[in-house]
Amino acid sequence: MMKHYLLEKPSPWIVKHAPLIAKEGRVLDLACGNGRHAICLAKQGYRVDAIDRDAQALSSMLGVDNINASIADFEAGGWPDSERRYDGLIVSRYLYRPLLLTLAEMLNPGGVLIYETFMMGNEHYGKPSNPDFLLQPDELLEVYSPALTIVAFEQGEQKTPRPAVMQRICAVKNL
Repeated sequence: MMKHYLLEKPSPWIVKHAPLIAKEGRVLDLACGNGRHAICLAKQGYRVDAIDRDAQALSSMLGVDNINASIADFEAGGWPDSERRYDGLIVSRYLYRPLLLTLAEMLNPGGVLIYETFMMGNEHYGKPSNPDFLLQPDELLEVYSPALTIVAFEQGEQKTPRPAVMQRICAVKNL
């Protein structure tokens, strides 16, 4: 089993905006990978549903208090509980466009969406390079601004932790 101290550090974007989520709220970490965000949030008292299609990656969260880890492949139609609502929703380095609007619907009133992933231009730095997995300029802003109140948005080139072109948004569902 992977030791928690060997996990990649949580994204500064997610760490910065996570305090906007209701204290001890229910959070969904979508396509969570090895749980770098789920573990960080669970240690702060949030109740986290960590979902990924990779059972081996999920194994890093076994025995961590406040985490309910589940295997699901969203792109194959797997969704464990589409009726559940969340106080916070985290997505990092994952893009499956058919889910974008569903995510806003899954938030409780006052719920916080914190999303970051790669965008056009990232192909110059490596993977992902397929346009299906790269956001267009302002895409998250255009998708979420009609349904959510935008707290913060940024896009462009980053140098650390590795060179990439990213787009990030933090938005809140109106009460």
